[in-house]
Amino acid sequence: MPEITLITRDGAKLNLAASATETVLEAAEAAGLFLPAMCHEGSCGLCSAQVTQGDYTLRGGPGAAAADGAIPLCLCMPQSALTIELPYPQSGISQHSVPTRTAVIASIIPAGSGAVTLTLTLQPDPEFGTAADFTAGQYMEVTIPGTEIKRAYSLTNLPNWDGTLEFLIRLQPGGAFSSWLAHTAKPGDTLSLRGPVGRFVLDETSPRPRILVGGGCGFAPLLSMLRHLADFGDTQPTHLIFGANTEAELGVAAPLAALAAQLPNLTICCAVWHPQPGWAGFTGTAADALARYLDGASGQPDIYLCGPPRLMEAVTQVANDRGIPPARIYSEQVQAR
Repeated sequence: MPEITLITRDGAKLNLAASATETVLEAAEAAGLFLPAMCHEGSCGLCSAQVTQGDYTLRGGPGAAAADGAIPLCLCMPQSALTIELPYPQSGISQHSVPTRTAVIASIIPAGSGAVTLTLTLQPDPEFGTAADFTAGQYMEVTIPGTEIKRAYSLTNLPNWDGTLEFLIRLQPGGAFSSWLAHTAKPGDTLSLRGPVGRFVLDETSPRPRILVGGGCGFAPLLSMLRHLADFGDTQPTHLIFGANTEAELGVAAPLAALAAQLPNLTICCAVWHPQPGWAGFTGTAADALARYLDGASGQPDIYLCGPPRLMEAVTQVANDRGIPPARIYSEQVQAR
């Protein structure tokens, strides 16, 4: 069986074996190592890493590496010994199986510009009870009832004993989960969930100011983070940039007014790329807003970034151009689905 060496960003080496018919992700989970992953279809990019040595094939066809040469480990099947460099530290790898839970839809409420707030209630579990235990910024994998189709969505609320899970979901035309949610789902339906998972969480040990940048439903984990900071009475300077194409998309940001009242050191910029005449806020992209903010700031902050690929690339480029070290840029990409 081919030997696989995983090297984390902080230099830890983890060794495991895989057959030529299983993926690196499957082999890691069989060895008790649960790497960050989301769609398991090779599209979300969360499990992607650099294969620096060895031969492999991609399940389902030849496929292609990402622009930076990263390979989705959920599709990567080793054909020889592999050395793989992971883009996260060893702490980003769980050594515990991710729980699978069932939940009932409590409500589906419009949230402006084709988005909805989906609220679920976890069912009692012999091991976990009813508690919704997660860290702000994490996500859950949700399965469409009666299918094997899974999608991942970030939580917007806080951990709680009541089993309440809240998601902000933008309905994408033709998207599998979006179509089910828009036309079939109803309160009382039962869903299967896997999670919580994800390493996009706050570094609360850092003394540096924070900048949170989100666009579309990339706002969801940032909302959970802000609610966590408000809940703990955080006093660290925090700047939020929410990017939207039009003013209509700002409807999902309605909770910000209450959070601003609870977080005196929170500043907010809503950046609208194509506003209507009379728009008094910032005109431009989230990347433009970040560039303006950094050019007027003293010191280097930590940046938390979540959104679609083009936003991620543009914002990361702005941060790189201004000398923000990669280790201070925490990011998670969201996909239309």
